[in-house]
Amino acid sequence: MLIPTEKVSQILFDVSDRVIMSRYGKLGSNEIEEKSPGDPVTVADREAEAEIGEALSSYAAEDLVVGEESVYADARIMDALPTAEHAWVLDPIDGTSNFTKGLPDFAVMLAELRYGVTVRSWIYQPVYQKLYVGEVGAGVELNGVPLKRKVSDRTVPAGAIYIRVQDEEQLGIQVRRSWGSAGIDYPKLLEAEIDFLSYRSMFPWDHLPAGLMINELGGKIASEEGIPYAAGVVGRRVISAMSDFTWKRVRDAIAQR
Repeated sequence: MLIPTEKVSQILFDVSDRVIMSRYGKLGSNEIEEKSPGDPVTVADREAEAEIGEALSSYAAEDLVVGEESVYADARIMDALPTAEHAWVLDPIDGTSNFTKGLPDFAVMLAELRYGVTVRSWIYQPVYQKLYVGEVGAGVELNGVPLKRKVSDRTVPAGAIYIRVQDEEQLGIQVRRSWGSAGIDYPKLLEAEIDFLSYRSMFPWDHLPAGLMINELGGKIASEEGIPYAAGVVGRRVISAMSDFTWKRVRDAIAQR
């Protein structure tokens, strides 16, 4: 059953208000754990993922729901994603480290897939009250207003890389650290605040939601090897830019570093 886009958005708003924002800046030490050093998870992450997943499954119990926290508990959940008839990929709080510190740069991210193809996606930034929605063939909206393709006029591409690469200062491109959340980073690319992004992680919840939006606006998101990013794609890193020329320039600058 197709869930109306507005209904999915409302689910994200509701869970964000009740489960996430109610704890923003108020987390106790007993509500934060580390999955690994420097990788925190909170009670809000787990509860939000469970509630959003349950709300989506209430429309079709057979849908595959792939959440970041559930995959941490059982990585086999991802195996069926590339071929699932209908699936949802969810990151309840992208930028948990920022969230635990009371910083505003975090987002709720969701992608809907059919047979491995992303058909709709949502990026919601609760503190900034910004909702980006993408639909295949229908473009991207920001708070209900169509988002037009934007490409900066910078002669030297400026962008963000999550993990420092060798000889950054000599790459011929301007590089800074990311904002600690793909749900913050990617909208900055969509709105031409930056020209490119590069990540070493290839997790679907980090890249599928924005990947659809980038493609809808005429940009490019692909592995360093040039394979268009999609469910199941792996590689050394994923690179995105709003023009093919910039993508190639960035790839050539950082390849194999």
